[in-house]
Amino acid sequence: MAAAALAGCTVGPAYRAPAVLTPPAFGEATTGAQPAPGLNGWWRAYADPELDRLIELALRQSPDLDAAVARIAQARAQEREARSAYYPQVNAQAGTNYQRFSKNAGFSSLASLFGGGSGGGASGGGASGGSSGGSGSGSGGSGGGVAAPGGAIQTYSAGFDASWEIDLFGGVARQVEGSRARTAAAVWNARDAQLSLIAEVADAYLQLRTLQQREAVARNELARQERNLAIAANTSRAGLIAEGDTIRQRAELASAQAAIGPIVAEGKAQMHAIAVLTGETPDSLIAELARPRPSLGLPPAVPPGLPSELLRRRPDIRAAERNLAAATADIGVSVADLYPRFSLTGMAQFLSTALSNLFTGDSLQLTGNAAATFPILDFGRRSGAVAERRAQADEAYAQYRRTVLIALRDVEDALIRVRTEQERQAQLAAGLADARRSVGAVEARWRTGLTDFGDVLAARKSVLSGEDQLAQSEGNLRRALVSLHKALGGGWEDLPLDTAPRAGAAAGAYTAPKR
Repeated sequence: MAAAALAGCTVGPAYRAPAVLTPPAFGEATTGAQPAPGLNGWWRAYADPELDRLIELALRQSPDLDAAVARIAQARAQEREARSAYYPQVNAQAGTNYQRFSKNAGFSSLASLFGGGSGGGASGGGASGGSSGGSGSGSGGSGGGVAAPGGAIQTYSAGFDASWEIDLFGGVARQVEGSRARTAAAVWNARDAQLSLIAEVADAYLQLRTLQQREAVARNELARQERNLAIAANTSRAGLIAEGDTIRQRAELASAQAAIGPIVAEGKAQMHAIAVLTGETPDSLIAELARPRPSLGLPPAVPPGLPSELLRRRPDIRAAERNLAAATADIGVSVADLYPRFSLTGMAQFLSTALSNLFTGDSLQLTGNAAATFPILDFGRRSGAVAERRAQADEAYAQYRRTVLIALRDVEDALIRVRTEQERQAQLAAGLADARRSVGAVEARWRTGLTDFGDVLAARKSVLSGEDQLAQSEGNLRRALVSLHKALGGGWEDLPLDTAPRAGAAAGAYTAPKR
């Protein structure tokens, strides 16, 4: 009942999740509006065990995920800190105090100013204070009390003190509400980091496989050019072809050799990127990734589903919504500062001049206090804080809307890239088939002397260019499908998220103990 009464006093706006209008279907979708199928483990559709292993390795030891998990731990610690304000703060204290009094500032010195005696009747336990003009003996007794001038006193104390600020207007409740929302946002950000990491590893790996495929095409062309040069040289020596044809063939061989180097260098760069994404040193996976592997297949295209599904599926949208909830709660924290604050304090303390009787009933000292603080005049500081919090909530709402719009754009962009690359791949495959048929016919005409050797070189270049472009198109299509899965926000649902910092990932991993 009391909790309900206090909840009714919670000031500030009550949060409601914003309603965002989304289109009924994606404009670039080739299928009708229908829910998207399950996206869990979408990278397994590439049927590449090495890709699966690299993603598992990245999820297990990526520094990016370690940082995201550390941010969750920070948010949860801040939530516990905010929740602690609900309860009294209790502290234990113990101490001793020693004080030696001045001989010239005691009661006897004051009495002498008025002609009084030098007695110390006020000396804490000495009962024989001097009469007027007399010389009272007045030294403090052994029972303690206030020491005589020139004397000393030592006291011992031990006890507890407690303080509690009553959350009458819900400032603490709003603070806890905001910290809880920030913890949820940190968890969703970690999910988004998982999704981004998977997509980055898959993209880098598919780029590497495409480059390796292009390198194989280039090396096959180099071997063919070497064979053609040997044939041309022998034929030229026999006088069957002009020497210029041999020179042109040698130039084609040099061009084929020069084409391999940049492809190999870019492949090494992708290997380095994959290693870093998996938490390894850049050169640690080169031997493993350089091994030849079977050709990759093309996974089936996935329907994009409904735009409204993105609001619950994409982790970055969920995180932005939680940040908006936290910003709304912060308004209530500032509004509560406009109202009075009520607090209770108390202290139970044992105080004595002797340790032997410190923990006795006669040494117990109790203190209690109730206080209220009323804001009167602060020249706009508190109202300015409220206005600032409201503006921050407006910013969080704008950021939420922007995140939703970017998510919709990401899906539309990925859909058009997939469809365009599918069409381009079909066109390149048809063109390559024609080029291969053409080169055979041109070579036959050249052997019979019906055409120049330059036509043969042009036909061969057309085949090489077609093979290279087709390899690039297949790689682009695979990468476009990765972008589509990332844009749809799926794949994290069945992944574990260990929100406890990984052993060795904390500062203790690099802080050596002192010897």
